[in-house]
Amino acid sequence: MTGLKRGQIKCVVWDLDHTLWDGILLEDGDVTVRPEAVAHIRRLDELGVLHSIASRNDPEAAMARLKQEGLDHYFLYPQIGWNPKSASVKQVAACLNIGLDAIAFVDDQPFEREEVTHAHPAVTTVDAADLDALAGEGFTPRFVTDESRVRREMYAGTIVRDQAEQEHAGTSEEFLATLGMRFTIAAAQTEDLQRAEELTVRTNQLNSTGRTYSYEELDELRGSDDHLLLVASLTDRYGGYGKIGLALVELGESHWHLRMMLMSCRVMSRGVGTVLLNHIMGLAAEAGAGLRAEFVETGRNRMMYVTYAFAGFTEAERDGDHVVLEADLARVQSPPDYLTVEVL
Repeated sequence: MTGLKRGQIKCVVWDLDHTLWDGILLEDGDVTVRPEAVAHIRRLDELGVLHSIASRNDPEAAMARLKQEGLDHYFLYPQIGWNPKSASVKQVAACLNIGLDAIAFVDDQPFEREEVTHAHPAVTTVDAADLDALAGEGFTPRFVTDESRVRREMYAGTIVRDQAEQEHAGTSEEFLATLGMRFTIAAAQTEDLQRAEELTVRTNQLNSTGRTYSYEELDELRGSDDHLLLVASLTDRYGGYGKIGLALVELGESHWHLRMMLMSCRVMSRGVGTVLLNHIMGLAAEAGAGLRAEFVETGRNRMMYVTYAFAGFTEAERDGDHVVLEADLARVQSPPDYLTVEVL
């Protein structure tokens, strides 16, 4: 297990038999949970690393045993059944809306680890006999932010939202109107910068350039008279999503340049990316400047390109994967009726 970037792993997916616990649940009738596994689960949870399960087992019996140990709430979207482990790992990644390269899979069986690696080479596999690997840099973010500490609870809120949406009989927009969403846009403050760095490191699908920024770089840009660094937050009746958006604008005289724009994957379906873009478009128009946006195709950020297109941006220049997009400032759109926007 080499080559992991610091904090790259967002979710650890656990096997159960002879991995999370000693013994085979359906054969032994009882099993002993491994204290070292529990210690890693709790430690990583506090760092903001999520957990799930990929296990061939009886779902009811396995979840009952986890509940008995007070561990069931740690595992999001557990995949317990008789599917191949590779299929279960892929499903976890899809449910969490994260890349497979952000997944680590822990199993005691070499065959199972190799089956997952064959199907998904980007997944990091960990031998259950070597749990200390979970303390490596790839599992350890540089900063532990307020969002990190409650990340599991925020994802649990997403599960409740998704269930409510599935049960809603009306349209998607009608459902969104029931959420009472409040979107806040503000100039970044010093206390926002740890989370801002975390967003650039963790966000892949909705990052306009794929570039990461360090705390120090963001702090310098925040204090620059030639730049505007914005952070966005979202709440609804189910709770907070935390700080989920970041935009960096270089302020030129004739044109503003949107150097970076990203949104957390957790809000992909909420339409707030277009709202942040339109806010920046409005600011540029008020300043009498044009607005251009830098976009770099990474193979994973197609949805961000679509977000720009919905906001009325069109290609002005292209050099390979690097694209410059031009905004039509006559097309600044108002926020949707289901969203309350607050600018601080």
